[in-house]
Amino acid sequence: MLFSLGLIFCTIFAGGGIYPGRLTVSACEFLTVEGPCRFSFPADHGSHPGFRTEWWYYTGNLESDDRKTYGFQLTFFRIQTRPTCKSDDWPERPSAWRTNQIYFAHAALTDVAARRHHQAQAAARNALGMSGVSQERDRTTIFLKKWQAVIEPGQQLLAAQAPDFGFELQLSPLKPPVAHGRDGYSRKGSSPNRASCYYSFTRLATEGRIRIGDKAIPVRGLSWMDHEYSTALLEPGIVGWDWFSLQLSDQTEVMMFLLRKADGTRHPASSGTMVLSSGDTLPLGHDQFSIQVQDQWLSPATGTRYPVRWNIRIPDFDLELDVRSAVADQEMQTQATTGVVYWEGSVTAEGTKHDRPISAKGYVEMTGYGKKFDAPM
Repeated sequence: MLFSLGLIFCTIFAGGGIYPGRLTVSACEFLTVEGPCRFSFPADHGSHPGFRTEWWYYTGNLESDDRKTYGFQLTFFRIQTRPTCKSDDWPERPSAWRTNQIYFAHAALTDVAARRHHQAQAAARNALGMSGVSQERDRTTIFLKKWQAVIEPGQQLLAAQAPDFGFELQLSPLKPPVAHGRDGYSRKGSSPNRASCYYSFTRLATEGRIRIGDKAIPVRGLSWMDHEYSTALLEPGIVGWDWFSLQLSDQTEVMMFLLRKADGTRHPASSGTMVLSSGDTLPLGHDQFSIQVQDQWLSPATGTRYPVRWNIRIPDFDLELDVRSAVADQEMQTQATTGVVYWEGSVTAEGTKHDRPISAKGYVEMTGYGKKFDAPM
């Protein structure tokens, strides 16, 4: 996931803290990312208070024993509501409800055969054990009420239950985490501080079970995890973004994002990462790949028109893909939490690499199609 949708609240939210060597901070301001992030695990799987926003984002494509396919999404957002200033005068015994951290979560399940997209959302203060991030030795737990993601060496566990769907999944990394940009420093604009710290697990073997209504279904597949934190606002003139994560059949992966400008062109900070089968990475500049829309879908719920088919070319790898949404209607309507509507969905792809057939599965996120996404990243 490229940006935190929770940052729609940026004009009123803030935070404070110190992480030497990779950011700047003053007495009463958000932390900002201005250089290499130099991740250290497992510590950096946890939260980074002081940055305005942070998110842990999971997507995946699953298959049941009868070969039916499903996509899933589970995202946790942390939003800091105000700076922790040195001049703050908190009472000696503040209310147990008092906090400057709020958590949101989105969950979704796409039933491809039924052409049905289930979704749910939740929100809670980081108070009274309702939400938060805990770390004990090598175990990191991100939770919002009964929804959670657990990150441990060698495995990650996901659990989310909504009235009409749910899932419990175990994910095993097949590759080490990938730092995007320059040692995790991912530029998102023209100035150095328009950036985030960003890493991913790009190939996670996944098994467990999903639930649709009262029916439990064993599944297996592959998942993708992003963790990103930032403070910067979207640059003026950028109306939204398109983000792609693709897991190819030759055991490579690619992440790409387009920052769309009001005139229809892409911002030069658009970029990507190619992950080789070895786990090594190669950066992709904005001029090293092309993404052309081939078809669109009109949402009957919001009247928003989204792309649902793309031609992707990466000449340096002699790669060309025809990417299609698994289901057209994968629109996320999250007005009750993050206040936005966006498209987040499962995709499949067929194409060629070095003149040989190749296939892929993945996820696409799109914002700013209904109206300008006037929020920070």
